[in-house]
Amino acid sequence: MKIEHIAIWAQDIESLKEFYVRYFEASVGRKYQNAEKGFESYFLHFDSGARLEIMRMESVSRNTNDPLMPHTGLAHFAISVGSKSQVDKLTKRLKADGVRVVDGPRVTGDGYYESVILDTEGNRLEITA
Repeated sequence: MKIEHIAIWAQDIESLKEFYVRYFEASVGRKYQNAEKGFESYFLHFDSGARLEIMRMESVSRNTNDPLMPHTGLAHFAISVGSKSQVDKLTKRLKADGVRVVDGPRVTGDGYYESVILDTEGNRLEITA
């Protein structure tokens, strides 16, 4: 078995889509829209075969959780960029572009080399080697 995809509700799927294309080389499928429900979404595809669905619907309220404090539900997801030097390089680029870097790069207690950032919607994303 495998996880088929992860889905994220967002307020601005266009900005979120561009974020993952720009920094993580995602390719984008056709935009799906259902005018009756006020729903729209994209599937983002990564070279590894992983997919991320980003969705927006007018009736879905903004998440009020603080992304810096743990809460129940999805805590984060991770994208491996292949090496420590790539983690360093991408983290530096993100920071220079004004993306919030929450932690790292560093070696974690369980042996990962990672940095933690917030995407354009405040979702925690680990960038790993």
